[in-house]
Amino acid sequence: TYRQLYHPEQLISGKEDAANNYARGHYTVGKEIVDLVLDRIRKLADNCTGLQGFFAFNAIGGGTGSGLGALLLERLSVDYGRKSKVSFTIYPAPQVSTAVVEPYNCVLSTHTLLEHTDVTFMVDNEALYDICRRNLDIERPTYTNLNRLTAQIISSLTASLRFDGALNVDL
Repeated sequence: TYRQLYHPEQLISGKEDAANNYARGHYTVGKEIVDLVLDRIRKLADNCTGLQGFFAFNAIGGGTGSGLGALLLERLSVDYGRKSKVSFTIYPAPQVSTAVVEPYNCVLSTHTLLEHTDVTFMVDNEALYDICRRNLDIERPTYTNLNRLTAQIISSLTASLRFDGALNVDL
């Protein structure tokens, strides 16, 4: 249902994932697809009249979000060094962990976030679950609930970038 939100030329998919492994996402699977991703980004950036920067959205518990995400940020820094890069990153939590290697992926990816982003908004996965349970009275939050809450957070944080007003800012 959400597929129609995006232009088909901008959708990129691969045949395999990074299997919860930062190294696979960064050095093997990511290396195979990063040039295609950067080419699509370049085409979009070339069509902009006043490109200010980039937003990156990822979860760094798995291999694709941490490894490929790190590789992409590194390459964006090389290609667009002077442009701002803002990251919205979901950090894993031990209570809702799905893979034993999440802490390793997180540590490796955090180094790249520190080096290659201007601002990173870290969202704790466990805190999202707690907000759903305690504040929104959702006993067993679904991914839809978590995604909507995350979208509300990001929308609130970026409102001053998107709308005119006294608090309007740019990147």
